[in-house]
Amino acid sequence: MTTPNWDGSYTMSRPAAWDIGRPQAAFVRLAEKGLLGGRLLDCGCGTGEQALLVASHGGEVMGIDVSSHAIERARDKASERDLAVRFEVADALRLAELGLMFDTVIDCGVFHIFEDEDRVRYVASLASVLRDGGSCYLMCFSDRQPGSYGPRRVSQEELRAAFRQGWRITSIEADTFELNQSWLGIASAQAWLAVIQRVTQD
Repeated sequence: MTTPNWDGSYTMSRPAAWDIGRPQAAFVRLAEKGLLGGRLLDCGCGTGEQALLVASHGGEVMGIDVSSHAIERARDKASERDLAVRFEVADALRLAELGLMFDTVIDCGVFHIFEDEDRVRYVASLASVLRDGGSCYLMCFSDRQPGSYGPRRVSQEELRAAFRQGWRITSIEADTFELNQSWLGIASAQAWLAVIQRVTQD
């Protein structure tokens, strides 16, 4: 498998398809309901819109991304908006190296980039930083989206299988990713929004 050039995604003349310059509506709703609380990690934060949203609601937030260019932009946004968010370059597959634990984790478009082997590593990585009883809010491309262009489609069954041990899936609901129309000519794509709780192994 070829490793995507994530830095390259943030140095093109136009924003990446997922970089819409505002938080995804699904996470706005979660924030308005007060669900994105405690110490929160935005895993794969890109240019930081979800993390900055949480900070604007008073949350204690850290955002990580493998792209140094994305993190640089996120830091600039935080400074411009006078919001306290810690943004760091880090690998989503090696979150334990942060040496931190969180009450809440959000994943907006990360899970679906991984092939099967790295998917297992990613779920274990999330488990290493989310406290017992903590919640993960995960939005990924859905198998309801027609065609094959773009990220790998994910079924509800795949989500349930990936988070089978050490997790409890509270809900998986149909939602939509808002997109930068300059790429696909469409404003949104089908997604799943999953609410998943970390539970202690018996």
